Amino acid sequence: MSTFAQVLLDGLLAGMLYALVAAGLSLIWGVMDVINFAHGEFLMVAMYMSYWLGFLAHVDPIVSWIASGAFVFILGVLTYRFLVSRCIGKAAMAPLLATFGLSMFLKNLCLNRFSPNFRILQSTLLEGKKILLGNIVIGMPQLVTGIFSLLLLFALYFLMKKTRLGWAIQATAMDREAAELMGINTDRIYLLVFGLGGACVGIAGGLLTSYLAVHPEVGSLFGLIAFLIVALGGFGSIPGALAAAVIIGLVEALAGFYIAPVFKYVAVFAIYLAVIMVRPKGLFGW
Repeated sequence: MSTFAQVLLDGLLAGMLYALVAAGLSLIWGVMDVINFAHGEFLMVAMYMSYWLGFLAHVDPIVSWIASGAFVFILGVLTYRFLVSRCIGKAAMAPLLATFGLSMFLKNLCLNRFSPNFRILQSTLLEGKKILLGNIVIGMPQLVTGIFSLLLLFALYFLMKKTRLGWAIQATAMDREAAELMGINTDRIYLLVFGLGGACVGIAGGLLTSYLAVHPEVGSLFGLIAFLIVALGGFGSIPGALAAAVIIGLVEALAGFYIAPVFKYVAVFAIYLAVIMVRPKGLFGW
């Protein structure tokens, strides 16, 4: 029984992190109907930012996530201003292909500058720390990352539902022309949404560095899982992203432990296909 509880807890904590990674993509996709193919590479850039701050300046990931989030916020703003904004209103594939090119550029830039080697921070504040609940072991880096991800999701949900900015974002997502007639600067909303999406994944990447190695390919799997979560939870839905992420985390953990590690993503995609066949718009789609 304790083994089952341990697996469930590991899956739940992983799901909380996945939710924060996917929330930014869900926001961009739901509001702008644009697929940011470089989302995983944004996370990779954030992890390198946090790693080098820790390695060179001895700034712990508990603090450096602020710099990582801010840096990727700026990266998201620049991506929209100089790349995505030029593609909106053109062929539907244009933004996807443009951000795909950006993802290849970022990945190969980091591969060229930092080599394909795996790098992990040593002697972080949370390294080796854990909580024991009977036979259940809770790693402090994973626990802090999971709880912090959940708090940020609640903050993002509050922003969307309870503030004038959030209402403007929702209005732009529903009908851009009508929002413009109401005096909303939709181009500025798009710019901010892309920045917020980058900040979410940037913060996640900064926190991940406390217990996960960084390398140029690290963002690929997280990006794929984020796409899966957004489609499963429903485009633009933050509660949907959280619910789908927890499901994905639990299925991944249970299948990886009770079947075999090589089958965990088979189980994840099987659950995704089963839900999408019943509800094509996702769990919370509208």
